[in-house]
Amino acid sequence: MSVTDTNRAIDAVWRIESPRLIAGLTRIVRDVGLAEDVAHDALVAALQQWPESGIPRNPGAWLMATAKHRAIDLLRRRTLLERKHQELGYELEIAQDASTPDLDAALADDIGDDLLRLVFTACHPVLSAEARVALTLRLLGGLTTDEIARAFLVSEPTIAQRIVRAKKTLAKERVPFEVPSGDELAGRLASVLEVIYLIFNEGYSATSGDDWMRPALCEDALRLGRILAGLMPTEPEVHGLVALMEIQASRANARVGTDGTPILLLDQNRALWDQVLIRRGLAAIDQATTLGRPRGPYLLQASIAACHARARQPEDTDWVTIAALYTELTLVIPSPVVQLNRAVALSMAFGPKAGLDIVDTLVGEASLENYHLLPSVRGDLLVKLGRAPEARAEFERAASLTRNTRERDLLLERARACV
Repeated sequence: MSVTDTNRAIDAVWRIESPRLIAGLTRIVRDVGLAEDVAHDALVAALQQWPESGIPRNPGAWLMATAKHRAIDLLRRRTLLERKHQELGYELEIAQDASTPDLDAALADDIGDDLLRLVFTACHPVLSAEARVALTLRLLGGLTTDEIARAFLVSEPTIAQRIVRAKKTLAKERVPFEVPSGDELAGRLASVLEVIYLIFNEGYSATSGDDWMRPALCEDALRLGRILAGLMPTEPEVHGLVALMEIQASRANARVGTDGTPILLLDQNRALWDQVLIRRGLAAIDQATTLGRPRGPYLLQASIAACHARARQPEDTDWVTIAALYTELTLVIPSPVVQLNRAVALSMAFGPKAGLDIVDTLVGEASLENYHLLPSVRGDLLVKLGRAPEARAEFERAASLTRNTRERDLLLERARACV
């Protein structure tokens, strides 16, 4: 195997193994930042040694053993070895032989719990939403700072600062490396799900830049969601989020034309929808439903997405059920954005006037002042009501508010069509 091929293989191994590696090290050193540093030391060692020695039979175990050696050396240099040995005892000593074949087995009982602890640590509410997203992609997605920066179209130093500040905040606030229990779990889980969905949404509908979608971010979010579902199988909202992402991701091939132009839902070629992802999403809904708990926001949104997925043609869509689901969703999360989506569903079920009546009540909503989808939806409803000049103004306003080039072009095209 050439050096280039080996480096590619190392990169693939890192993407798969880094979350487990950092999670296991964080349990040992009790510091996310230090755990990541030590894990990267092991990665550097692999880049130096594997091109000559070959990739080990169990690369994850090799990385963990090497990282534990580095952790011991680092703690010794910082004169913390004696105290850390008292805390860690046998757990550190099992790393003394990097070739130990049973190292994975020694960690197997804890690795699932470690990953779950890492998820809750990276998504802790003490951090800003932006910091949680960056740290989650770094620690659990295995992305580099440059990759995260390019995904969100911000500078690499900005992302680097967010990650550094996030790790410092976790250390300063002494955030425990644990999964919360009792009432605290619900709030913390909501934060975790929010972060994963933020990552997915940025990939599904990019807020800025020249591309309508960034599929790699959708894939990262789906992977994180599936990991979480495996770690928390009795939480219906986890399955609801996975179902929502699976079904939305199923439309990826139909959402963009060959020239990169966005294609709206009702204009998409549904033969291009990925039926495997749809089946997985529907199965996740069934799994959440069998848990017998009230439907939360993600499961409700997944149920709405399922109505679209089951319709072979746009005219087959059960808009009455979708409108009812949105009404239920407004009771769970009373949000102007949810009301806007409900207005769209009502317009499709009962005519554009029913939707416009709701949209007009949202026009003065402060939180939607710069939300480009409000004038976009209003413009669409006005077109259907034959009020073209008003619709044109709405589409032009929507175009002025969006930061995505593709979306701006689409809105301006719709404005020009209002004659």
